[in-house]
Amino acid sequence: MFKQVLPFMRGRLPGQLIIQFSNLCNANCPQCGMRRTTLMQRKAMSSDKVKALIDTAAERGVQALSLTGGEPLLYLDELVEFIQHARKAGIPYVRTGTNGYIFTGHEKPNFEKRIHDVASRLSDSGLHSFWISIDSAKAEAHEQMRGLKGIVKGIEKGLPIFHAHNIYPSANLGINRNSGGVDQRLYQEDLDEGLFTELFSSAFEKFYRFILDLGFTTSSACYPMSQGDDTCQDQINSSYGAISSDRVIHFSPREKGLIFQSLAQTIPKFRKDLRIFTPLCSLHSLIEHYLGATPPLYSCSGGKDFFFVDSDTEQIRPCGYLDATFPDLPDLKKKQNSSHDCNLCDWECFKDPSDLMGPFAEFFNSPLQLAAKVRKNRKFYKLLWKDLAYYRACKFFDGTLPPDYNALRAFS
Repeated sequence: MFKQVLPFMRGRLPGQLIIQFSNLCNANCPQCGMRRTTLMQRKAMSSDKVKALIDTAAERGVQALSLTGGEPLLYLDELVEFIQHARKAGIPYVRTGTNGYIFTGHEKPNFEKRIHDVASRLSDSGLHSFWISIDSAKAEAHEQMRGLKGIVKGIEKGLPIFHAHNIYPSANLGINRNSGGVDQRLYQEDLDEGLFTELFSSAFEKFYRFILDLGFTTSSACYPMSQGDDTCQDQINSSYGAISSDRVIHFSPREKGLIFQSLAQTIPKFRKDLRIFTPLCSLHSLIEHYLGATPPLYSCSGGKDFFFVDSDTEQIRPCGYLDATFPDLPDLKKKQNSSHDCNLCDWECFKDPSDLMGPFAEFFNSPLQLAAKVRKNRKFYKLLWKDLAYYRACKFFDGTLPPDYNALRAFS
């Protein structure tokens, strides 16, 4: 417990590092610049380089590690090795995921054996959590976007196998115009805001019902990010390939606010049935930012406590969307005194934990400032308190544990 609290006492958040160790992918997602049809140099970092980064991260206080791509499971042997290395180095929270390609061929006789092998190896590695990307509540729309036929049936067939190996994957929704299925109205320019909101509210309800029917017990969401986005196009030059200018993922600032509003209204309906990571306090902050022009209460911790390494340059960056680099990973065990203020994007990997944990660092270092914020922004802190109670009921999203539905019922 002391180890968990210590970063907050130093004015920091528990450190997080995302390593994009390869940009090789075998899917065709229009919302991602690393799709297989993109003409680009494909590269994977060497095992020695990844392990050296992991060792440095562990020495300097990083507690959470994400291993991403590209498609991480194209390098299953190396991936398992990296996870094991991170756990031995002392990093407790290690996560990775897949575009779902391993679930193709569900009708073939070796399918179950193949999935058992993947799930067993990931389980034995010490992995904390695992995601499977889902783009739409309609199987045909999801498979068309991914370019991977038959994977929805394969996921439905494969999830019980993962559960048998004590891995409970999270359905990771990449929010886009096809989230509820292909609806051409959402591609119209100047669509009525009321209808836009209604369609996205319906899309999110369909999505959560869809993944429940498939057998998922956990869910998260990727907030929409795109090249040329009016909110940040002049200030961000993404180093992370998972970004696109396709219409399917491109939204105006106001549309983003309406999407977050729809998501915030939908999530409470499903918290008794699913462990939904997306925090309501963070969505509230985003809604206030995009619809009320209110600066977020807590700036992103990217470049302060959270960092990103891309496979192309292998440089340490504050996040996947800024050009700045660091010669080495900072020592997160030292007190943080420098000011930090960046709210240029909505990268949920950094945005959500910044909102969830920022108040605790403030409590230890600027309690009067926190008290003043609480008086002026009661709704945010009420939602934060509810989120934390809910996260506790969700066993803090330990992907090796089944859900406790008795605990979740309190949030009906």
